[in-house]
Order: sequence, then C-alpha cells, then structure tokens
Amino acid sequence: MFADLLYEKSSAAYEKHVLLIEEDSLEDKTEYCAYFAGKGFQIIHYENDLVYRVKYEDIVKSGDSQILMIAAPGTYIPYDVQKCFRVYKVSIANLFPKINASVVKKTQELNYDLLCMAYKKNFSDLTDAEDTKEFLEEIVYGKSNIREYVKLLCKQLKAAVNEAKTYKDWFAIAELKSEIHVLSEQYRIPVDIEDANLSFVDFILKSFGKLSVEMNPSAPVLVSRAMEYITDHSKKFVFIVMDGMSEFDWRIISKSFSGIHYEKAQSMAMIPTVTSISRQCLLSNKFPKELENPWSQSKEKKEFIECAKNLGFTEAQIGYERGYDADFGPAVKCAAIIINDVDDMVHGQLQGRLGMYNDIKVLADQHKLVDTVRRMLAQGFDVYISADHGNTPCTGMGKLMKTGVETETKSRRMIVLKDFANKDGLLEKYENLIEYPGYYLDKQFDYLICGVGESFDAKGDEVMSHGGITIDEVIVPFIKIKAVDNNG
Repeated sequence: MFADLLYEKSSAAYEKHVLLIEEDSLEDKTEYCAYFAGKGFQIIHYENDLVYRVKYEDIVKSGDSQILMIAAPGTYIPYDVQKCFRVYKVSIANLFPKINASVVKKTQELNYDLLCMAYKKNFSDLTDAEDTKEFLEEIVYGKSNIREYVKLLCKQLKAAVNEAKTYKDWFAIAELKSEIHVLSEQYRIPVDIEDANLSFVDFILKSFGKLSVEMNPSAPVLVSRAMEYITDHSKKFVFIVMDGMSEFDWRIISKSFSGIHYEKAQSMAMIPTVTSISRQCLLSNKFPKELENPWSQSKEKKEFIECAKNLGFTEAQIGYERGYDADFGPAVKCAAIIINDVDDMVHGQLQGRLGMYNDIKVLADQHKLVDTVRRMLAQGFDVYISADHGNTPCTGMGKLMKTGVETETKSRRMIVLKDFANKDGLLEKYENLIEYPGYYLDKQFDYLICGVGESFDAKGDEVMSHGGITIDEVIVPFIKIKAVDNNG
C-alpha cells in the first residue's frame, strides 16, 4: 500500500529512471525498495559523484535498465545526473499533505500501510497537530481499518501461496503470514490462513532435498550452513540462538530494537524441526546425518567448538554460553549464546498463539535480548540472531506409548521408526501423518510427521509445539547486526 502510493507519486510506472530524495528515512520504515525491485527496477544508493560516474553512469545512459536511485537529503547531485532521472522528494509532507508531518514523524512504529488505507478515505484538513493525533489513534489504528487491512493481507497471502515456486517465495509468505497473526492476536481479529501450510508441505516434500545447493547472499538458505555464512561475513561475532523463535515471535521482539540498525533475512530449519537436530546443525555447520548424536543435545557444545576450529578459530578464540548474562574475554572472536526463553514458553503454553503473543510481548518489554545485543556490539562483536525452529498451534490426536526411537525432545509432532516398526499401522490410524523422505537424515530410520495442526498430545489438548513441516516451524528469522553500523 505505501509502496503502491510511492510508485504512483514518483511516476515510476512511466519512467525508466527514478531518483528519490529520502527526506524522512521512509525506506527504513517501509522497505519499499522490495516493491520497486519486484517491478523490475535495479536499486542503487547514490554516494557521491565519483562513485556514480564510475559504477552507474554508463548503465543509466545505455537506457537498458530500469533504475531506482536513492539519495539522502542535502547530497550534491550534479545537474546533468539529475536530468537523467525523474526526481521525487520522498517525505511525509509530500505523500500525506492533509495531516501533520511532524506528528507522524514522532509516532513510534507507525504502520504506513495502515496509514495509507485510512488516508485515502480522508477528505478533511487534519494538519493541526491534535487533529492528526486523533486521526492516527481513532482512525488509522481503529479496529475497522485494521480489520480491512488484515482482510487485504489474507487475500495477498492466498495469491502468494498459489503462485509460490521457490524458497524465496516461501520466505516472503512467512513474513506476510507472521504479520497477519500478530495483528490478529493484537486486535482479536479471527483469521483462518493455515491452509497455506498444505502447499508448503508439498513444496518441502518435493524440494527441501535440493536446497543445500542454493546460495543466498542475504542469509544461509538452510540453518546447517549458518556458521560458514557468518564466518564469511564477520571476523569477530556472537551468534545468539533463540531456541524456538518463529517469525511471529521475532516480529514482536523486534519492536524493542528501536535505534539498532540490522538486516533481516530468513533461513529454513532442519526437518524434523526439533532442537536436538536443528540447533546442533545450526551450530556445527553439519547436516543431521553427520552429527555424532542427532537425537540428543549432549554433544552440542563439542560440535560447536569443533566447527569453530574447522573454520580457523583457536580454542582461546571460541566461546559458548547460555543466557542473557553471557560474557566473553577479550581473546574471543567466535561465540555462541543459547537462550531458551521462547521454547520454554512454547512448551508451557496454555493459551495458544494468543498466549504466545502476550508472553513474547512481555519478553520484548523486558529488553533482555536487546540489552545483550547492545553489550556485545559495544565490545566490538558483530551480532547474529537466529533460531533452530519456530512453533505452531496443534490439537492432540492422542498420546503414543513406547513407539519409535527414543529422542530427546518435548515435541510430539514427529516419530522416528527403525526397521519399519508399526509404520503401516500408524499411517492407517492417523490419516494425516506425513511420511517424510528423510532429506539429510540417516536413511536407516523412517520419519513420520504429524499433519498441519496435529500432534501426539493427549486427545483434544490445545498446545503449542514444533517438530513438523509448517511455515511457522520451518522458516526462521536470520538477523545480522554489524558493530560498525551501531557504534557511533
């Protein structure tokens, strides 16, 4: 919505080259560049005349590409360069002339899509500060506007699912789905969007085994390549693993990160999405079949230290701690911090996704994670935050007793069988069970995973869990926070 408005106002539909003067840092708040990129624009950021002449001038003059160039206000741009572009000043005052720009700028965490929806129905002059405040509080964040917005997002989600072909498509879907769920719980607006998971399961069963060869400059596609990716991008880092944190959870926690510059991407957890497998893979740069003990966490620290050494770090340069108070000596350059708060909330949750929303909001308001991040940045560490898996609401189908291989997990979303024990009987009894192909896993076992919204908990019990193949369990946030961008 905001991106649509800017696309229209800047005449981008009719121009090959557009120069946006970013007066109010709206790209940081709305990420409109992704929309322009989807329309075929190459995005460049204007630094200075010399860089432009060397890197981009020939590309622009050739006329072969659509170019969106973004510049900071006050930056000197020669007249001959400006002549090659349609120039538009991106400011709140230009885009929303009937409301008070100063009030809008001061509004924390404003959803600009919601603002656009409400603004297009407004025909009054609301430039008085009090009028704008009332408009934001009563209309923009009024339940009817939010309900309309959620309905629109649900339509967008359905269309995106129908068109999804690649892992990147599913990453975008996960982002959208999490936004819908947060708004749904925050404003008590019921939604039914879990059918998206059925198509995702089909994608995973067909394509998950091929993702190990995919390369993504923004983040490791699979969590099993996280350590390699981080080492390639930072010489001194802390990797914070938020066990069980989903896209939904991060969307809430991230509200506490005001003032911290970070880049967000996504990765896919290992499947089954249980801690013993996926967290060890996250910290070891290994696939599950390469782990010393994939069904227990007892070797996790050892796996991490061996991985760090293989990546070139000495024993003295490696640190592994648990909890927000973790601290490392001056010699440490490769560190991991394990935090179990979110996973503990998942397994103790009695109120479903609404309960997770409330509990995660309390966690965000406590600022524990962001305070740890600030402390690590101040010590010169780049900080990476990710998760081994997410979580999803389930209804129990009944408990299984002494069936399958013993695994160290609280999850009841999956079962591991040896020598085909009981497999046919289980598949017959539970019609939605998924026979997982065992990508990256030991082939001597069979892997059965509960269908969407189901678990082997007590019959009828409503729980939050993980271990399965839903969007919320598999696609996890991957956050990059550079010390150089945040230390003065």
